[in-house]
Amino acid sequence: MMNFIILGECVGKLSDIFKEQNPKIEWRKVYAFRNIIAHDYFGIDEYEVWEIIHKHLPELRIDLKKIINSQTFNVL
Repeated sequence: MMNFIILGECVGKLSDIFKEQNPKIEWRKVYAFRNIIAHDYFGIDEYEVWEIIHKHLPELRIDLKKIINSQTFNVL
């Protein structure tokens, strides 16, 4: 769970320009999930987390690798 918080924190530090240039990734959802984990301790649905880990996280990893491999970028 802490890794999701860290991931969300990192997304929060990305520039708006960078996020606009990479609209395939749902940046707001990544950050919103961080907020749920960080602030809604008893509202976390373990089945939703499991689905995110197995369905959405692999897709996010692929998309992030494409961004890293395809361009020189400035994240700030």
